[in-house]
Formats: sequence, C-alpha cells, structure tokens
Amino acid sequence: MKTLTSVCILCLLLACSENKLSRVDFLIGTWKMEGKEQYENWELSNNKDLIGYSYKIKDSQKIITETLSIKILRKTVIFEATVPDQNEGRTIPFTLNNEIKDYLSFENIDHDFPKKIQYKRLNNNEIEVTVLGDEGEGFSYKQLKQRTK
Repeated sequence: MKTLTSVCILCLLLACSENKLSRVDFLIGTWKMEGKEQYENWELSNNKDLIGYSYKIKDSQKIITETLSIKILRKTVIFEATVPDQNEGRTIPFTLNNEIKDYLSFENIDHDFPKKIQYKRLNNNEIEVTVLGDEGEGFSYKQLKQRTK
C-alpha cells in the first residue's frame, strides 16, 4: 500500500511540474522578429525544460546573441537569459508572475534592464514580446513562427 501511495504521489508531482511548463509550450519553435533578420529558437530538452537562443543573420552567418532557458526551480517557473557582452556574462533569472493569466510575464525587479520580459500569444503563428524597465519604459515587437523545412 505504501508503494502504491508513493507512486501516486510521484505521478502527481510530475504532472504538476509538466502542467506548470505547459503554459510556455507555445514558444517551442523558431520565431522571426517582424521586419528584421533576428530570431528566437525554443526547444524542449530531455529533462522537459525549454532551452533556447536568440540569433541574427549577418552575411549569411548565424550569430548567437543570447542563450535562454525556462525551467522549474523549487516549484517556480524561471526564465534565464545570458548575453555574453552584458552583466559580465552572468545568467540573469526572471520569475514567472503567476498572477497574470493573459500572457507570460517573467520579472526581476532587482535587475537594471529589463525588469520584465513578456510573451503574449496572439495566435498560433504570432506572438508579441514586450521588454520593460522602470515605470513601463521599454519596447515591444512581434515575432512570426517560422515553418520548419
């Protein structure tokens, strides 16, 4: 009986972890910034985290500008960004604000800029990304999902 109870609890915990990340599954794929040769790619890793990177195309070369991940740490969904020439190369964590239901808002109020990185799903092929600092300053842009070949 104890074994069955343990197995049930383990399955429930795993299901909860997957459900927390299921909210971000729409990001999986390659997205192109509208009007620019800038892209963001997200994949599901073996351990069920999302891993990604931003890149631009210059002279037919892919130049990675940022590495990204979304994972669960201590029951909290964390977005991590590493930009090689910023923050002394340190990875900066942003926590998902679960109070916001209409879009994803990853927040780190202690960081200089950005303080919020937000992803809003407009439809299956289009998202709006908003990057905010103090008092709502920042910018936003649309990304279009790219078809895989």
